[in-house]
Order: sequence, then structure tokens, then C-alpha cells
Amino acid sequence: MSNLSKYRVVCTLSFGDIYGQIIVWLIVIFLSLASALALMGASKPIYAISVVGLILVLTVPFLLFAFVTTLLNHIELMSVDPATVSRNVTPTSTNVSSQRPAQAAG
Repeated sequence: MSNLSKYRVVCTLSFGDIYGQIIVWLIVIFLSLASALALMGASKPIYAISVVGLILVLTVPFLLFAFVTTLLNHIELMSVDPATVSRNVTPTSTNVSSQRPAQAAG
């Protein structure tokens, strides 16, 4: 367990990494809604509802898989050199005022 203090977890994920996935999924959703409206106009409402439900059920797992794998690909475990770490570092639970807010990478 003492070896864990020699590493730092860094997430390098930015919005641009998932932007394309969001755009593709929105296109799929809008196409499914357009097909549902076309089926509604053809007086087949049960088919319209089932088409939207089927497309949502089939695309949401792929969307979640894409997000999770993208996130996991951007998590890095970096080694920290003990010589560069200052000796007067206090635990974060006792020094809350020195915490900085999260900033977007990129």
C-alpha cells in the first residue's frame, strides 16, 4: 500500500474527445424521430412508438460503451518523484482551503 503514494491519477478527458460521439447519437435520435413521425402520418402509431423504442434500446448501450471506454482511455497513472514533492504537504482532509477548483484540459 505504500507504493500507491508514489502515483497520481490524472484524467485528460476533454469535451472535444466525446463531441463527435454526442453528435452522431443526436443524429441517430433525430432520424428515429423523423421515421416515427412518418409512420404516425401513415396512420401506424404502434409502429412509430416501437421504432423509437427499438432505436433507443439499441443505441443507448453503444453510447454508454463509447463514453466509458473513452473515459478509461484518458485516465493515466503517473509516477510522482518523491524528490519534487514538498515535505510539508498535509492531508487533504485537514487542509480544505488549499484545494483548487477543477479546470478543463485542453
